[in-house]
Order: sequence, then structure tokens, then C-alpha cells
Amino acid sequence: MAEFRWYGHNSFRIRAKEGTVITDPPGKATGYAFSSKPAADIVTVSHNSADHRNVKGIKDSFALIDGPGEYEIHDIFVYGFRSYHDDQKGAVHGYNTIFVFEMDGLRIAHLGDLGHPLTPELTDALDNIDILLIPSGGGEGIITTEQAAKIVGTIEPNVVIPMQVATARGDTDRAGVDELARHLGIDLPEPVDKIAIRSSDFEDAMTFVVLNPAA
Repeated sequence: MAEFRWYGHNSFRIRAKEGTVITDPPGKATGYAFSSKPAADIVTVSHNSADHRNVKGIKDSFALIDGPGEYEIHDIFVYGFRSYHDDQKGAVHGYNTIFVFEMDGLRIAHLGDLGHPLTPELTDALDNIDILLIPSGGGEGIITTEQAAKIVGTIEPNVVIPMQVATARGDTDRAGVDELARHLGIDLPEPVDKIAIRSSDFEDAMTFVVLNPAA
């Protein structure tokens, strides 16, 4: 089982029996900030931007992973794959790292600020993903909502959780989560504060989860 809590923008806390991961701790410019310092065993940073690298907002004693490679920490396997934060091979906004976490029998993908369609190599790397965390509100240097929907169709995860979407607190210049639901042709579910997901919960149809940003 893995429990997901969204801190806004690209930042999630993922808890499993092996430990806790926090992705892309958000800077204040995103409209989000930690109300208190959360604890984590692993912190991942998809690219070197203040909006994604507020590591000072997290309690000390964590392992930082901010680039491609293969890592094993606290029996959590982390795989980082090089991609780009634009559709010009990084010429505008530089690199982005896609992370795949293997925790408690689940494969979880966090796409970071992916700015282009999946290459064949990335498609292979994202095989058998159970839970997909995907930016879907659009914006400069980031995939559009329509591209996000196509990636969901390519990966075919069991669960999709959108990020970088407009909320009352932040990313107000982005599209709302309803846009991705519309492109996927599914009904928009009621948002929840957090969700615990087990592999035994998976159904034949994909599950679409909307999380409220943490207060």
C-alpha cells in the first residue's frame, strides 16, 4: 500500500512500508508552501528550479536524488530517466528527470516538468506503471493537457493522479483538472485530501484521482 498526499504543484508525499518519498518540494512562487516541515527518507527533484527544489522546507536527514540513475534507499528502488523541460531538447528550459519508484509492490511514475511527447526509450522505461503522477495543466515548457491525455493512453496506468493544475491556491494560470478528465472522456471524481492505494484495489478501468492540496 502507498498513501499519497499532494502539497501542490509537482509535490507529493508518498508513504509506504519501506519509507516516505517527497517529490519536488514547492517554492512559494507556485502559490504553495509547507505549513510545517515534513519528514522524508527520500526527496526527489525533477529539475533545478526554485519552484521544485525547496529542500530547506523538509526536515533534515533525507537522501536527495536530483538526476538520472538507479538508486536503492531503505528498500525503495528509484529510477531516474533523462528528459527535457521543453520540446527543443532542453535548449530553452534544460533537462527534466522522470522518476519511477518501486515501493510495496507498486510502480509509481512522476513525470516532473516533462515538456515533450514520450520518446520510444521513455515509453519502454515507463512500462508496467501502476500509478502515474502527470502534469496536465499546460504552461510554458510543459506538455499540454492534450499531450498528457495521449501519454496516459500510451502508458495505460491503473491510476492517474494529475498535478500542476489550477487550484484556488496556486498555478492559477494553468488549466483545471477537469480538462484532463474531458480529454480522457471520463467523469470528474470528487477530490479527496489523501488516498491509500493497494494493488488489490486495481480494477479493469483506469482510476482517476483528484487530490486537494495540503493546507
